[in-house]
Amino acid sequence: MQQQNQRFSSLYTVRTLKENLCYVAIFSYEVPVVGWFTLKQEPFLTGEILFQPLIAGLSSKGLHQAVALCIEQCHAAGLSPDDSWFKTVVLAGGTACLPGLVERLDKELRLLLPPSISSGIRVIPPPYGADSAWYGAKLLSNLSTFPSSWCIDKKDFRPKSKRNFFW
Repeated sequence: MQQQNQRFSSLYTVRTLKENLCYVAIFSYEVPVVGWFTLKQEPFLTGEILFQPLIAGLSSKGLHQAVALCIEQCHAAGLSPDDSWFKTVVLAGGTACLPGLVERLDKELRLLLPPSISSGIRVIPPPYGADSAWYGAKLLSNLSTFPSSWCIDKKDFRPKSKRNFFW
């Protein structure tokens, strides 16, 4: 920090930054059968690309912007008086397991959305780690728990209450 001419009036600030933002990274890792890999800036950029896709040359919204847009549209639609269903963001998959992702997404959403909408937002980490998406698919694929109103007949594409077609 001193090399960047950043001065602090107390060691408390330095200690707080160190304890909350710094870590010791293992930059070399052996992948079994493949060999050793050494990383430089990749551990930092991997997660940051989710919020700044331009880093990877992608011209798209960041994760926080896409989620905020979805929440705003659900709020504007006024589908139900209870807005907790669209203010609960459940992350799934391996990338969702990146340390700090939940906290960063929560923070960014609160900065993007007005307080009237951001109040009550919950970002939930993957309940089953990297396998969360598979657990969700497993739950839905169990026809005994799959809502019959979601099932459609191939012939007329209308919901059937008594017949289950899953294709």
